[in-house]
Amino acid sequence: MDSESIKTEVVKQVKTQYAMDNARQLIEKINEHCFDKCVPKPGTSLSNSEQTCFTQCMEKYISAWNQVSTTYISRLQREQ
Repeated sequence: MDSESIKTEVVKQVKTQYAMDNARQLIEKINEHCFDKCVPKPGTSLSNSEQTCFTQCMEKYISAWNQVSTTYISRLQREQ
């Protein structure tokens, strides 16, 4: 392998790891915020209202996360 292909492979691995870390953080934040908000008394299963609350909270959180990420990436690209 030449140095350019090694560099390309390393950059690819770093981007993949970064994406995995972001996904992990997103899941952790959703669990923290939405579970605490929607499941006041944890039991063996979720009620229908808890499931609905959790789903809606998760969708809102992901939407907000995507908006922030898109805006941040756009800003970074403009600054380069």
